[in-house]
Amino acid sequence: MGSYPTYAEAQRAVDYLSEQDFPVHQVTIVGVDLMQVERVTGRLTWPKVLGGGVLSGAWLGLFIGLVLGFFSPNPWGALVTGLVAGVFFGLITSAVPYAMARGTRDFSSTMQLVAGRYDVLCDPQNAEKARDLLARLAI
Repeated sequence: MGSYPTYAEAQRAVDYLSEQDFPVHQVTIVGVDLMQVERVTGRLTWPKVLGGGVLSGAWLGLFIGLVLGFFSPNPWGALVTGLVAGVFFGLITSAVPYAMARGTRDFSSTMQLVAGRYDVLCDPQNAEKARDLLARLAI
């Protein structure tokens, strides 16, 4: 029915079809020419690695301490023990992999799957009607 350079435009086309009472349950948006895009967000240093490990470990330990505190005669002791163990666990699980990498990956990043274009497809029996409707939509 149509190809669009962005997902937002493909979504707009489907919205338009829906507004025209087209049976949109037969419509599919397909991402074509998929690419994995990695965006570098910053440099990794020992303080950042250890700080991140402490924070993530503290949250995990706090959660475990809270859960154990519900069933413990000394809830504060369980909370503090969970917090300390979580911080220690977070430090180890962040420091060891970073040290083993030996500088081969000294940056943080995010990954995203992106399509080169988005095709809007539907069942063949309604394709002509959909194309006629989309021809009236100025994107």
